Amino acid sequence: MTRRAGYLATGVAAVAVGAFSIVFALPGSAASSKVVSSVAALESALAAAVPGDVIELADGTYSTGDVLAITKAGTAKDPIIVRAQHVGKATISGSGGFSIGGSASYVTLSGFRLTGSRALTIPAGAGHVQITRNVVQISGSAQYWLTVAGDDAQVDHNTFQHKSTLGNFIEVVGPGSAMAQRTWIHHNYFLDHSYRGGNGGESIRLGLSGRQHSAAHAIVENNLFEKCDGDLEVISVKSTSDTIRYNTLRNSKGTITLRHGWDNLVEGNYLLGNDTGIRIFGNNHTVINNVIQNSTGQALAVGGGEVRDDTTSGTDHEAADHVLVAFNTFVGDKSSPIKMGDSSKAYQPSDITVADNVVSGTGSALRLQGGSSLHYQGNMLHGVSAGSLPSGGYSTADPKLVLDAGGIYRLSTGSPAIDAATGSFPAVALDMDGQTRTGAKDVGADELGPAGPNREPLTTADVGPAAN
Repeated sequence: MTRRAGYLATGVAAVAVGAFSIVFALPGSAASSKVVSSVAALESALAAAVPGDVIELADGTYSTGDVLAITKAGTAKDPIIVRAQHVGKATISGSGGFSIGGSASYVTLSGFRLTGSRALTIPAGAGHVQITRNVVQISGSAQYWLTVAGDDAQVDHNTFQHKSTLGNFIEVVGPGSAMAQRTWIHHNYFLDHSYRGGNGGESIRLGLSGRQHSAAHAIVENNLFEKCDGDLEVISVKSTSDTIRYNTLRNSKGTITLRHGWDNLVEGNYLLGNDTGIRIFGNNHTVINNVIQNSTGQALAVGGGEVRDDTTSGTDHEAADHVLVAFNTFVGDKSSPIKMGDSSKAYQPSDITVADNVVSGTGSALRLQGGSSLHYQGNMLHGVSAGSLPSGGYSTADPKLVLDAGGIYRLSTGSPAIDAATGSFPAVALDMDGQTRTGAKDVGADELGPAGPNREPLTTADVGPAAN
């Protein structure tokens, strides 16, 4: 579910995210506010900033070759806020731009249009930095438009758009071979990554091969991705203990890929009209409550690998082991939407549970290329043949899916999927709307019931600088 800020009397937002909390000041909560209208005045204000300062840049376009250094530290109660006086009305262009120092902490950068050639970095050592409500369209060939290496960073309500060169909109790394901790990326709009060079054009990359066994505890949620075609992977996870949830991927080439790392959760995402869906490598992952509709390529791939368990943090694919794929809905995807294993790899998936999914369309439900200790139960097929699914792992029935106003297929009254799930699976406590599943669970991503509003696919009104 979305974690929204709880607003305190002091003007500070306290946000609980999983097992940790992040505290950021709200605009206007600081003790001192200063409006500047030149690059020189902005540099002076940044150099003299103290906790509680709000530094506002007046509307206009500022072309500069200067480094606008943010090196001072705020506090949890009194952060330093650097923002456009009006959201989207102050543009920084040229070869210069903002630079966040390793000594900076509790700093917010907000409301700018960043169109120069200098990319943004939150370096290792910088903590509790928030990048919010900016439009980021870096010129030139900067490989990574935003690099996050510091802990407790929040990247929210930005637009990242129109990248045609090698690299990522956002990469998350960390000090040494470790990962930045507790990065929170939410309510951003990622539009038009058109790099055509093959590998290396992910929209978000969490980690690197050499960092794959480092636990990052990152959360990527409630983001909208459209026309993100720079790589086979739109969201590429190469670290451990991350959560990818409630995002919408639409009309894009790439996938959500668990490429490296262990213990990751992919939950409640909408993948609509993309070339591909979700790919899984590595161990102990949970993939639940996702909706994949009208994928023209492989909707779900449980991968084999060149290695069984990666012990060298290398670049090989690691076979998927100990993975739960449950309570997802596949509708109108390419024939054989679920692929298990890869006949070209030396090692095949092991201990994989595929349970209580709805698969509706044409062709066959499962294409098996390899694997052992494969467990299938409670899947409901409609319009598709079983393919390699064993007879005890599915039923055939019309789940009575209906298309709602948001373009999502949901259960309707009288569906045989209602209360028909065969497994309890404690990890599946919610459905795709974030509503609690009670009693016997419904098959597929949707739990039919009266509780709460439906969570529809994200639109441009839900994300980016102007969204609530």
